[in-house]
Amino acid sequence: MDKKLLRASEVAEILDLSVERVYDLAREGILPTCRLGRQLRFSSNAIENFINNGGKTYPGGWKKEA
Repeated sequence: MDKKLLRASEVAEILDLSVERVYDLAREGILPTCRLGRQLRFSSNAIENFINNGGKTYPGGWKKEA
């Protein structure tokens, strides 16, 4: 099996974001996630596809409703 689940810190390094921002994007449904109990992990294939497809935007545009 070649698939690997990444930690938030590893995804943050790949995307050049803070770990907090990775968790925020995962919570908002922007980044694809996988839950292992209380832990949040990221599929390396899903992150690679996310990058290759140009990511995902906020619903309704770039501005978030207050």
